[in-house]
Amino acid sequence: MATYLLTGAAGFIAFRVAEFLLEAGNTVYGLDNLNDAYDVRLKYYRLDRLKKSPNFHFKHDDIGERERIDVWTDWLPENVAGVINLAARAGVRTSLIDPWVYVNTNTVGTLNLLELCRRKGIKKFVLASTSSLYAEVSEPPFSESDDTNHPLQPYAASKKGAESLAHAYHHLYDIDVSVLRYFTVYGPAGRPDMVMFRFCQWIAEGKPVVINGDGEQSRGFTYLDDIARGTIQALKPVGFATINLGGHEVITINTLIDMLENRIGKRAQVTHAPFHPADVHTNQADVTRAAKILGWEPHVDLEEGVTRLVDWYMQERDWASQVKTP
Repeated sequence: MATYLLTGAAGFIAFRVAEFLLEAGNTVYGLDNLNDAYDVRLKYYRLDRLKKSPNFHFKHDDIGERERIDVWTDWLPENVAGVINLAARAGVRTSLIDPWVYVNTNTVGTLNLLELCRRKGIKKFVLASTSSLYAEVSEPPFSESDDTNHPLQPYAASKKGAESLAHAYHHLYDIDVSVLRYFTVYGPAGRPDMVMFRFCQWIAEGKPVVINGDGEQSRGFTYLDDIARGTIQALKPVGFATINLGGHEVITINTLIDMLENRIGKRAQVTHAPFHPADVHTNQADVTRAAKILGWEPHVDLEEGVTRLVDWYMQERDWASQVKTP
């Protein structure tokens, strides 16, 4: 069994990674600043689940603050096997409003954690990156060798900076780095700014369902548990590797609405808005490298995954229906 530092511990993907690690008998030290980028009720819901384990240790802290590196160095035990950096300011459109917080968390925060690894001799680093790096100059399905030097938003640019810093610390200090470019992830207790949660809530509660564009834009979706398992598999030694994770099962937004309508038993009240210039039309992934390097393959298909999501929402509807969605 091993000990890991997991940042963004109350986040959507990170809390499931933590649950899997804890179930396997590992010890997890979790950091999260519990910011209000989206409704914090979801973060506390996830965090409360993790705190039930005696092997989970939590610190309310911000990875973007350089002076905290010394605090983490003292807080952590000596035998940390790896850092899993899933803390991030996510969201394409909101990065246009306050790009500074994205750079501070995603780029500077990654630098602070890499510096922690250097000081403490932690030899494994897993970085959550994003499929948003694949701009329209590439053709789907996107592979890791495609151009990522033309980000379309500050969010993607901040993640590109994080990837570059991770490579520099790998080169300089021999830190083993897995860079995971996540595609669209969905599942229970998901982010309310993502389409799965928003559409589920809007349809169930009879709210207008706002689609940007004609709804024929497509996304490659992957269920949360598959992404969490892939993240844990990325703890293996790889040298330095950039790996797509997710995005294997592609559907249009219109098809997604049909699936949710069928499971919820209500028709969506659809309205249309202009297609957003920060969005891409598709984000399908080539996951050949994930299979080759990590031995990763998804197990939960969309039919099962969407059903699990709707079942969770209906079970938690008393409070989930009150979660703010943009």
